[in-house]
Amino acid sequence: MKVRDARFVVSAVRAADLPRDGRPQIAFAGRSNVGKSSLINRLLGRKDLARTSSRPGRTRSVNFFLIDDSWYVVDLPGYGYARVSKSEREAWGRSVDQYFRSAAGLVRVVLLVDGKVAGTPLDSEAYGYLRSLGLEPVVVVTKIDRVKRGARAGSLAKVAELLGMPSGAELFPVSSRTGEGVSRLFAELLSP
Repeated sequence: MKVRDARFVVSAVRAADLPRDGRPQIAFAGRSNVGKSSLINRLLGRKDLARTSSRPGRTRSVNFFLIDDSWYVVDLPGYGYARVSKSEREAWGRSVDQYFRSAAGLVRVVLLVDGKVAGTPLDSEAYGYLRSLGLEPVVVVTKIDRVKRGARAGSLAKVAELLGMPSGAELFPVSSRTGEGVSRLFAELLSP
């Protein structure tokens, strides 16, 4: 499927700001600087729809993008960024928690994990948190182009083990830079 129209709709900081029009939502979560905004841009075939930065912590609110007037992509603030105040990190956490607890139309959650480092304890916490809410995240291993081909299987196995994923659960290795794995992920996200 090709995206015809993608546009920014709202940047929400409170549950009251969230769209309530019943359209399906696919949310992207992950550590700061894991590549959420870059992957969103690549998936949607846009260069600058979701703002990217080499500095972690660029996304500071829950950003909604309306796709073909029929569904939303939701870009969430990253977790684990240490160069902001504790109160700001806590505010981001509350904002994300409010989103997950009150999102109308949430159909998929995509949890991005950095393939270069094969995940962190914070990724494991995020995976557990999402599952505790009854959500089954689609786990995407980003920056796979920066992992040597011979080391990729080991990196993916480490991510699955770190997260405590069920046996046979599927991982989606991708590269926003090269496009590797993006078509397969897009097909998965749009499958019923």
